Amino acid sequence: MMLRMENIQKRFFGKYANRNVNLNVEAGEIHALLGENGAGKTTLMNILYGLYRPDGGRIFVEGKEARFESPKDAIAMRIGMVHQHFMLVPSLTVSENITLGLKEKGFPLTDRAGIDRRLKALSGRYGLPIDVGAKVGTLSVGEQQRVEIMKLLFRDARMLILDEPTAVLTQQETEKLFDVLRKLKAAGCSVVLITHKIPEVMKIADQVTVMRSAESVGTYPISTLNETRLAELMIGRKLAERRRNDPVPAPAGAGLVLDRVSLTKGGSSRLRDVALTVPCGSILGVAGVEGNGQRELAEVVVGLRRVQSGTVRFGGEELSRKTVRERRELGLAYISEDRHHDGLLMDAGILDNMLLKYCDRGPYRRAGFVDFSGVRRLALEKKAEYQIKADDLTVPVRYLSGGNQQKIILSRELGDSPRLIVAAQPTRGLDVGASEFVRERLIIERGKGAAILLISADLEEILALSDTIAVMYDGRIMGLFENSENPDLTAIGLMMAGKK
Repeated sequence: MMLRMENIQKRFFGKYANRNVNLNVEAGEIHALLGENGAGKTTLMNILYGLYRPDGGRIFVEGKEARFESPKDAIAMRIGMVHQHFMLVPSLTVSENITLGLKEKGFPLTDRAGIDRRLKALSGRYGLPIDVGAKVGTLSVGEQQRVEIMKLLFRDARMLILDEPTAVLTQQETEKLFDVLRKLKAAGCSVVLITHKIPEVMKIADQVTVMRSAESVGTYPISTLNETRLAELMIGRKLAERRRNDPVPAPAGAGLVLDRVSLTKGGSSRLRDVALTVPCGSILGVAGVEGNGQRELAEVVVGLRRVQSGTVRFGGEELSRKTVRERRELGLAYISEDRHHDGLLMDAGILDNMLLKYCDRGPYRRAGFVDFSGVRRLALEKKAEYQIKADDLTVPVRYLSGGNQQKIILSRELGDSPRLIVAAQPTRGLDVGASEFVRERLIIERGKGAAILLISADLEEILALSDTIAVMYDGRIMGLFENSENPDLTAIGLMMAGKK
């Protein structure tokens, strides 16, 4: 056995991050470490890599007990880790980044040409094409990840830990990464994949250890599980079956109507004669590969960008010249695709982030001043209703998990039953439990009669929630589909690639 971790414990400020966690990894296997955000996966691997010291438990590598005081000890045991946020120097070359911190033969007069030859040999062996002389700052995210993997292989690592490796990769880059992992497995290397993405676990892993609430639930051969069972193990309960509500009668007034909307950005057309209708009490899902005008579409509807031609109407009222605040007064809610940049004040607490929408509302204002007691009562109610896990309303939201951050946004944006909701990538980066919660809330708002424009790169999400599906490519609406039990996925896929 390559690795055995027994009863690992780690506490931060009196709270368990790992509690009696067990992990066994065989040589030459891809082992997934699966769990929701905050389950303790990365903490466990940081202990193995020497970044944290455990409060209890034992670690064995190839049958021998080991102690890791620093990453240097882990590297000496041929264990390497690729962190979610890469540890690279943009101004140095690929070759220089890979050898950074090593004393190569002839140091300080390093034989760079010889090193580059070794790197090219490694590159060819494991299918990691890279220009060793290129500056890292000029590389794509996928290429930078290859550099991190090459860094470990150059140090002769036999166990590679990858923390959420597909979080920032395209589908094509993800497939290439999986090809590399299979080659590493064939060469006898062990790979530990930290993730919360169940479909990827089913596709690439041999074994999976599930973690929940700082504890290990169990280890299972992938062949004995399906996606539903894995999700239930991960969140600790059975998944609710997600169904769209029966159609509800549209209230008086029309929903959202975009008529031949066009927008140019940086000299290029981002929206081209976009025509969409979202009736009240329905969800229109916009499917497509990211970067094809989806962000601009959302920003045009909420008022962050002015259209250059065409009209945007809601409830029969022209929105094109209205400010964001005026649109909010008409009942607009916005769940932005980047919650850190556009959705939250990261150093403010839950209370202050909820106050952003309600500070000028009558019930929460007295004689021109904010009624903090009223806002606090509201925040406590929403914290309970939206199942936000935090000890205090004043804790900065940057210290909360992504799921809890998104729930704060939902509680603020959906708390007053909006009439129009723009939800852009609402479950991005969330684990199964948080994603399920977000989707359920959108279905609830649909049932209340809201018109919902859902923009998502997750086609399964679009299919699960939408009444109508619009496919977007290069700023155009390529086609519209009524969602049914058997949607034409081939046609949708072709349109996402720009073909009709």
